Amino acid sequence: MKSKVTLNDVAEAAGVSTATVDRVLNSRLPVREGTALRVISAAEKLGYHAVGVMRARLKERVPVRHLGFCLQKRNEHFYQTLAAALQQAAAQNQPETCVAHITFMDALEPAAIAEQLLELGSKVDALAIVAVDHPHVTAAVETLYEQGKPCFALLSDISAPHRAGYIGLDNRQRGRTAAWAVSRLNRQATGEVGVFVGSHRYLGHELSEISFRSYLRENAPGLKVLDTLVNLEDPQLAYEATLELLARHPELVGLHLTGGGGAGVIRALREEAADRQLVVVCNELNATTRAALIDGVVDLVIHTPQERLAQTAVAQMLAATLPGAAYTGPQQKLLAMDLFTPENMG
Repeated sequence: MKSKVTLNDVAEAAGVSTATVDRVLNSRLPVREGTALRVISAAEKLGYHAVGVMRARLKERVPVRHLGFCLQKRNEHFYQTLAAALQQAAAQNQPETCVAHITFMDALEPAAIAEQLLELGSKVDALAIVAVDHPHVTAAVETLYEQGKPCFALLSDISAPHRAGYIGLDNRQRGRTAAWAVSRLNRQATGEVGVFVGSHRYLGHELSEISFRSYLRENAPGLKVLDTLVNLEDPQLAYEATLELLARHPELVGLHLTGGGGAGVIRALREEAADRQLVVVCNELNATTRAALIDGVVDLVIHTPQERLAQTAVAQMLAATLPGAAYTGPQQKLLAMDLFTPENMG
């Protein structure tokens, strides 16, 4: 029969003394939270009978942490589902107790974003934001840093010197993946390729665009990338710009959308490009892009894994607010992208 797991076994697995394990179990003396979490993890892996008691005792003395998330347009499906994933990640996090506070920034002017960051920052212990890179945003992040409020960039990095880190896709990899698809799926060695960004103020969009151009310049010199179009992630602007692009460039053979506005692009393609052989790459799987994949309007969707993004963000924010946690410079947490084609639609 398997021998009973003892305090000594847990201590050895956690790399601490038996006395430390006893303090975690019985709350006799304070133990650093990071150490307590390591002890509980070791106890759980070993099947220690009192691991539930350890978790309960730690939860009793761990203060509630308030995590703030500044997302964008509340009516967009992507941000609605991301908000739900963040709420779930915070609610499921154990043994720490944390609450997610989510605000949507419908006004995307940099000064308005900065004001909203500072307002939310006054109510929470750490923040994660989706924002343009701008001096107003940088100033707000630096102010929050001075107040002891770590601030992470989500989806698109920012250049604030004391941002806590970036969590999202590798946007260089995203741009090169899109270019690979356009060049490999294209039946012609020459032609013109269009590219949309939401704004060059999003560093993620800018890096994706640069990488897209770089790959094609190196590997498909016969494909000419046109001047970049900015759609402000607005479906109507994207729709109108796509119609104009199709009308002015009969040699168009590919299109890459690095940001939002996909519904407008797809609408224009359905109306005016049914008889044209275009390779189209866009972002984020939703009802519109799924239907476009199935119908052959879009060839590849590069998708952000929202549950993994949310879980990583919550974990990083909690780690940054641990007692005694020190700022060691911005940390990058790059997530593997999900790729969807017409052939893997379930």
